[in-house]
Amino acid sequence: MVKFSKQFEGQLVPEWKEAFVDYWQLKKDLKKIHLLNNSTNTPTNHQQTSLPNTLLSSLRKFSLFGHRHRDHGVIQVHTKLASSGSKGDLYETVLLEQFADTNAAKEFFECLDLQLNKVNQFYRTKENEFLERGESLKKQIEILTELKTALKQQRGKGSSSQDSKEDASISCTISCDEESVRDKTEQEQMQDNSTDDFERNDVPFTDSPKSDELGKSMRMKREDGKMRSLSGRVFNCQGKNLRINIPLTNPSRTFSAISYLVWEDLVNQSKKCGEGSKLQLNKSKLNHAEKMIKGAFIELYKGLGYLKTYRHLNMLAFVKILKKFDKVTEKEVLPIYLKVVESSYFNSSDKVMKLADEIEELFVKHFAEEDRRKGMKYLKPHHRKESHAVTFFIGLFTGGLIALLAGYVIMAHMAGMYRQQSDSIYMETVYPVLSMFSLLFLHFFLYGCNIFMWRKARINYSFIFELSQTKELKYRDVFLICTASMTLVVGVMFGHLTLVKKGYTTTQNQAIPGLLLLVFLLLLVCPFNICYKSSRYRFLCVIRNIVLSPLYKVVMLDFFMADQLCSQVPMLRNLEYVACYYITGSYKTQDYGYCMRTTHYRDLAYAVSFLPYYWRAMQCARRWFDEGQMSHLVNLGKYVSAMLAAGAKVAYEKEKGVGWLCLLVTMSSAATVYQLYWDFVKDWGLLQFHSKNPWLRNELMLRRKIIYYISMGLNLILRLAWLQTVLHYSFGRVDYRVTGLFLAALEVIRRGLWNFYRLENEHLNNAGKFRAVKTVPLPFHEVDEED
Repeated sequence: MVKFSKQFEGQLVPEWKEAFVDYWQLKKDLKKIHLLNNSTNTPTNHQQTSLPNTLLSSLRKFSLFGHRHRDHGVIQVHTKLASSGSKGDLYETVLLEQFADTNAAKEFFECLDLQLNKVNQFYRTKENEFLERGESLKKQIEILTELKTALKQQRGKGSSSQDSKEDASISCTISCDEESVRDKTEQEQMQDNSTDDFERNDVPFTDSPKSDELGKSMRMKREDGKMRSLSGRVFNCQGKNLRINIPLTNPSRTFSAISYLVWEDLVNQSKKCGEGSKLQLNKSKLNHAEKMIKGAFIELYKGLGYLKTYRHLNMLAFVKILKKFDKVTEKEVLPIYLKVVESSYFNSSDKVMKLADEIEELFVKHFAEEDRRKGMKYLKPHHRKESHAVTFFIGLFTGGLIALLAGYVIMAHMAGMYRQQSDSIYMETVYPVLSMFSLLFLHFFLYGCNIFMWRKARINYSFIFELSQTKELKYRDVFLICTASMTLVVGVMFGHLTLVKKGYTTTQNQAIPGLLLLVFLLLLVCPFNICYKSSRYRFLCVIRNIVLSPLYKVVMLDFFMADQLCSQVPMLRNLEYVACYYITGSYKTQDYGYCMRTTHYRDLAYAVSFLPYYWRAMQCARRWFDEGQMSHLVNLGKYVSAMLAAGAKVAYEKEKGVGWLCLLVTMSSAATVYQLYWDFVKDWGLLQFHSKNPWLRNELMLRRKIIYYISMGLNLILRLAWLQTVLHYSFGRVDYRVTGLFLAALEVIRRGLWNFYRLENEHLNNAGKFRAVKTVPLPFHEVDEED
């Protein structure tokens, strides 16, 4: 049977862990009482005092009429009003009976009262936040329904043949008092400010204006954010002053916003707002607004579910710890204190239940066409069941991969392929394909290891990456993809090497590596629902967002993937060469030097070397544009330094001059120091001098601190792998391309190590601000005439 503490830790909401009952601290206090009881209650004393204690307890339990004494017992719980009315009642326990160690028992009940007050206050705060979100969503639904009705009426009026070719739209008058709508970041910032005063083992929220303003974020106005939305302008439609907020999430909206700003700033500076302009709300804009509201409903319902879990688990924790206390002290505290817990706010309030029912009804009515089963599929998605067949095939492909790899290595060693005086044609044409796939799937394998470790450490990576819980890849799926793909790659490479050694050098034989690459590319873009279609589609969308940076709004998954590409520059350069070799038809004549002699190819090699850093820098610029935080510009400088170092490395590889060598050492050293500081301090949140954990941070997900120090040392060593470019150290008679693959693999391993701590720090930031659900920006904002 699983212990309750394990069950409790496994089911609680990770981001709200500090707000749950500190069950482990209560167990420690209870253990002190147990040890003191054992040390004071000797057998002699027990025999002498057992009869009087029994009689005394019996008299206390029963009155003269034979009924249980209800007014007085072992303890008495007093209720007092908090300094702020929003916090409700506070509870304080007074001991009425003498315990073996009164101080230990007093400490236990002080901690228990503190936990109960903390739970009540957090529950009340979250409940108010969700209730205000619910009211805002109800207003959004009303506005959306009115606009859709007006759009249908407009369609009926404009049904002439001349207008039938155009999309029907609602003409709304834009008023002059423009004020921008703040974006998602500001909503989260408002929520963050209201919860900064929450501390462990203390009253969670102080009487600050920030806590009183919690939930008012939907009505906040942005003074300097007119670039943050496409149409954040006040307009009058259907008799209401409204403002629509369309986030700049794709290139079309970004270009529209830029053109609007240029027109407003350069053309209309001297023009006054006496005449109202027109804003067209067509079907596409209303559809986008509907998607935003739908997403907000789903996130709110998820948050209400988390709050129900919070309520249930805390109630169980109080019952369990009180039962343990009664067992240790042989007192009857459970009926008395449990009555207080049951009547406390977090257990007696039914507002969350009612709001959840209302959300279900509204969602089914407006987004599921009155089909409750269809609506609940969105609100309560079912998780995919893990199949034992996946584990079986992982083992099967792993065994096949080991056997094929061993055979390939033995045959390549016997043929002397990887020595310095090796077959140049094979090493220049086939080996780049093998090394490219090796680096790619090594990275993917480490991602599977990251998922496994994130789950073990209770890091909510699905929420951080905004992944669909029903379609996301589990670590077993990742391992299956890696083992199956590498088994295919090594198998094809083994067969190709066998044909080469037997003297088959035909064009068809030389095309085998290129066909292998083509098969993987076709599988990646395959439109059929096979081989994890949803994950492949999401991957392509992320790559599109990265390539078109900064036109797309940057989310966590986008810049996380862009960071992965920064560690895959050797793989991208191999891909560039293989594409050139097969597209130009050089494989027919085995002229592997043709691409090297082409000027455009050499220029493209420079671009490929720093394109990932350029994309990442553009993402930093876009985040600064959206959020206005200077830290993003500082981060941009890190990637600019990496671009300069990568360019110096490519130039040195081509020229081999002393001047290029000095430039390479200077730029790479500066970039390394910059990157190490950002890794340790910003991305990992370590090297905090005033932390209770020396050179680390206050909150750590891993129990053993030595792991963090080892990881920082490994990161430092692996960051210095570029020194091989300067030292040209050779491992015996191994070909330099094999050495390059080894160094590239070390960088991939460093990135896999970086990934875990990056997500750990992100999770702690979310947990410190109690972010368990996304704050979805709402499209419509009603504005008072005074504003």
